[in-house]
Amino acid sequence: MAAPNSKKSNNETSINETSLNEKSALRHLRPIFRFLLPYKWVVAAALFALVLTAGINLSLGQGLKQVIDQGFIAGSMAQLRGSVILLISLIALMAVGIFCRFYLMSWLGERVSSDIRKAVFARILALHPSYFEENRSGEIMSRLTTDTTLLQSIVGSSLSMALRSTLMLIGGVIMLFITNVKLTMIVLLCVPMVLLPMKLFGRRVRTLASSSQDAIADISTYAGEVMQNIKTVHSFNRQSTELAAFDGEVDKAFAVAKKRIMQRSFLIAFVIFISFSGISFMLYSGGVDVLSGKMSGGELAAFVFYAIVVAMAVGTVAEIYGELQRAAGAAKRLIELLEVQSEILDPAQAQSLDTQAQADVIEFTDVSFHYPSRPQQSALSAFNLQISQGETVAIVGPSGAGKSTLFELLQRFYDVSAGSIRLHGVDIRELSLHDIREQMAMVAQHPVLFSADVYHNIAYGKEGATQDEVSAAARQAYADEFIEQLPDGYHSFLGERGVRLSGGQKQRIAIARAILKDPEILLLDEATSALDAQSEHHVQAALTELMKSRTTLIIAHRLSTVMHADRIVVMDKGKVVANGDHASLMQQSPLYRKLCELQFNQPSASV
Repeated sequence: MAAPNSKKSNNETSINETSLNEKSALRHLRPIFRFLLPYKWVVAAALFALVLTAGINLSLGQGLKQVIDQGFIAGSMAQLRGSVILLISLIALMAVGIFCRFYLMSWLGERVSSDIRKAVFARILALHPSYFEENRSGEIMSRLTTDTTLLQSIVGSSLSMALRSTLMLIGGVIMLFITNVKLTMIVLLCVPMVLLPMKLFGRRVRTLASSSQDAIADISTYAGEVMQNIKTVHSFNRQSTELAAFDGEVDKAFAVAKKRIMQRSFLIAFVIFISFSGISFMLYSGGVDVLSGKMSGGELAAFVFYAIVVAMAVGTVAEIYGELQRAAGAAKRLIELLEVQSEILDPAQAQSLDTQAQADVIEFTDVSFHYPSRPQQSALSAFNLQISQGETVAIVGPSGAGKSTLFELLQRFYDVSAGSIRLHGVDIRELSLHDIREQMAMVAQHPVLFSADVYHNIAYGKEGATQDEVSAAARQAYADEFIEQLPDGYHSFLGERGVRLSGGQKQRIAIARAILKDPEILLLDEATSALDAQSEHHVQAALTELMKSRTTLIIAHRLSTVMHADRIVVMDKGKVVANGDHASLMQQSPLYRKLCELQFNQPSASV
């Protein structure tokens, strides 16, 4: 297993590319705001609390001025007491507002993050299978988890702080002008010195943030691949190699993060230095005016208060600006995923499926097909096959002949490059995906089980299945005996991909799932290949009973399992090269005869 390749396909590059130009950076956050629309009243309440607290915060400067001028300097105990009581009342009201603002904005952040995750996952489920051939699952999972978590932080915290700081900045500047124009001009001279580095370093932070997100995605992808193949890693004693490779990926991500942190730290420190240097110079100028009697001590105190408010607001905006730049990269990645359109869609006006039609159940007509990831290599070429109602057809041939491709196309995981596939006389592209797949049940050579209990894995074949139905299906698949011996029976947890079961046991669970679905068409991809002789005998008996009233396609590698099929189709290089029963094929098909001789290790006459 190698470290992730730095060279990505064009398609993958388009997905991972998150380097945003200056004009488009924050624009990518706008589509995220549509997730706020269902909660507009919560947003309104949070904004009201935000404006209220900002207004109270700004009024504290006037309260401070009143305490100093009318309390300390005037020497009035009553006025001092009244001013302090007013100040405390304002602070108490501000505390209530801060509680409401923080709770509502945090709630919004969590809610919006959850809604985005749901929307992204819904889009993932709807995408065509070839999308996952061209894009790494770890990259997609990074978007679903890391990027949405970052946006939750932005909506729930950073956005609120940015709005509050912006209000405080605008309000503080207004109050500065009201308090003293000359000192305000001194403070405003520092603004260009703050904005220029924000623009310069903000661009660098944004680029590094995008690179950091991609590096984290690489880590997730690599770790996931190692964990999925942990037995192979141990079998070849490659733990130290994988650890070294993973350490390299982590170190690369850390190096990018370190650069990003350095840029943000320098930006924040520089902004704060310039801001408070301006305040210090303003203090000197204001102190001269107080000593010369041009302004009161209360006015200077109020001005200092507002100047500090403005400086802190600028510092916060500078800090949040970097966060927003980082969030813009995450938002772009999520929006790209949400905007991906599946290449396999339901028709605008789907035809109804008549299962009683007199036409062949399945009909392949001049079908040609290339996998999207292998456009130069033909998987099927001018393929023709008709299958009648209730017929059992075995499909045999060497590896790479195109056998599994038939099942993929029949379930419309891909669309044919040329030709057509008909189900009961109707082109499957004119049927809804649900109707097509509802007619079929697939049992793969390598069964897929979920990280859940036995009941969930069997009941997956039929929504709302009862315990009795699940148990009956398990008995037909001869799985009930070993299930009852599990620690918790049907509620025994099977581990990731059913790791706690043997190959034969997993296969029988998959067969029970197909039996429970009770489909019209069975697709068996060497469904008994993982079973021992005794289990295979039982399951073959169950499948034989199940296939009596159903149309069945069997991909067979072990020819002994399909010699009694109604018809055997021999494939090679994406085409049908022979068609018939076992006896006729032994006479007419050199390829079939060769496959039999190789498999049974006997001359053709004995076979």
